[in-house]
Amino acid sequence: MIEHDIDSLAAPTDFRKIRRALLSVTDKTGLIDFARVLLSFQVDLVSTGGTARALREAGLPVRDISDLTGFPEMLDGRVKTLHPKVHGGILHIRDNEGHRASVAEHQIEPIDMVVVNLYAFEKSANRPGVSFADVIENIDIGGPSMVRSAAKNFADVAIVTCVADYARLADEMVAYSGSLSRTTRWNLAKTAFAITAAYDAGIATTLESIETPNGSAIFSQDRLPATIRVNEQLLKVLRYGENPHQKAALYTDGSEKGVANAKQLQGKELSYNNIVDLDACWELVSEFDEPAVVIIKHTNPCGASTGATVAEAYLRALGADPVSAFGGVIGINREVDAVAAEQIAKLFVEAIAAPSFTSEALERFGAKKNLRLIEILPTETPRMLKQVSGGLLVQDADQLSISEGQLQIVSKRKPTAEELRAMVFAWRVCKHVKSNAIVYARFSDGHGQTVGIGAGQMSRVDAARFGAMKAVLPLNDTVAASDAFFPFADGLEVVARAGATAVIQPGGSVRDAEVIEAADRLGVAMVFTGVRHFRHG
Repeated sequence: MIEHDIDSLAAPTDFRKIRRALLSVTDKTGLIDFARVLLSFQVDLVSTGGTARALREAGLPVRDISDLTGFPEMLDGRVKTLHPKVHGGILHIRDNEGHRASVAEHQIEPIDMVVVNLYAFEKSANRPGVSFADVIENIDIGGPSMVRSAAKNFADVAIVTCVADYARLADEMVAYSGSLSRTTRWNLAKTAFAITAAYDAGIATTLESIETPNGSAIFSQDRLPATIRVNEQLLKVLRYGENPHQKAALYTDGSEKGVANAKQLQGKELSYNNIVDLDACWELVSEFDEPAVVIIKHTNPCGASTGATVAEAYLRALGADPVSAFGGVIGINREVDAVAAEQIAKLFVEAIAAPSFTSEALERFGAKKNLRLIEILPTETPRMLKQVSGGLLVQDADQLSISEGQLQIVSKRKPTAEELRAMVFAWRVCKHVKSNAIVYARFSDGHGQTVGIGAGQMSRVDAARFGAMKAVLPLNDTVAASDAFFPFADGLEVVARAGATAVIQPGGSVRDAEVIEAADRLGVAMVFTGVRHFRHG
């Protein structure tokens, strides 16, 4: 038992003494220690199934729920807390004379605290090969019912749904002789309603995606949901948004993956713009299987390259546009070692995202106290949301890739093997450049490297000119990628004059024949992908 400080405060009138607690948890982390705190205040513990067993195994006194209700748990545990003696004990208003008379008449014992966390429905439903019966069985009924009852009656009852709250609540009970304040009970209720809302949304979204309600649960990968349910929890409030006069915050899906849930190893707090840029560079660098480095400014790549090592890939990416790289963010798809860190540390950058960093790399970066280092676990983005006035736009993420064998050669001159590899590399990068987009690139020593990037132009011709203008490396013998078709031959003529010898584009223009004719006239090899990669942001 805990010995309480004799200086603990008497509870003010808005505090409620906890005399009886109902505990029924899936996650038993911290349960025993919290139960011991409750027992130290002579709280009567009532529990269900596995929770009661865990308490008894720890040597703690506990009553079974059936002792409270006078009715056995039944139907394989489906019915155990759905009973008037449970919900009456939770829901009756202590200051209401009629309520007090009713619970006295029916011998209902007051329940002052409910400690519940729910079946891990989404985790269970996402198991490979899960059966439809298991999906349904893992829908918690009694738990959410108790949570909602206790949260509704927060004026008299404390609803505890998060393991992380145990220590804070224990401290308050110790300070106030086993009581909790109205403010605490209200905050617990708000958290509880948010949890049941997210839980029900997860169930609805999961069931909506199941095509066949028998045997194995077959989930549709193609059908867009009838209702969009966004269940993101506030992770942290940011200093400001894109600009200092805008408020902003970061929300998380609760997983350990992706940029939102990345682990920051050092540096200043991430800004809104840092997070947006990190997401852009992580998406692009994840396109490559070989070591790759991407440098991003304002969500567009200013340099991207593959290499035999991270250091080599970085130097090639930096060489594509060293001026724009200043103050950018860097995405790396391999562990960052000391050799790469030594090179990167020479440049001022805002943030670096990678799967991991060696201890030597961390030591080298440690001298740059403001540099943000981010470790990211890969994740997939199956759907993308964009808010518009009055609603949301929803689309599948652009995860389509293309190989050399899928390209349609439409010019008289066939591309060389090196040009083909360079075009596939440029096409991968172009997918992540704001439209209209033209990417100049080359393939040498077995690796791809951007040379010039024309991003976000209103005219495709201007994008071609701008990409050539941005090039600091020679443009001769490069290839060019266009995120959409050339509507006229003039854009193709610009990239050819700049030095590109081969072009990759979707095709599909009514003037494709004119563009192909221009390619043949200019001696340019051209391939069609049949796929467009607009990126409007």
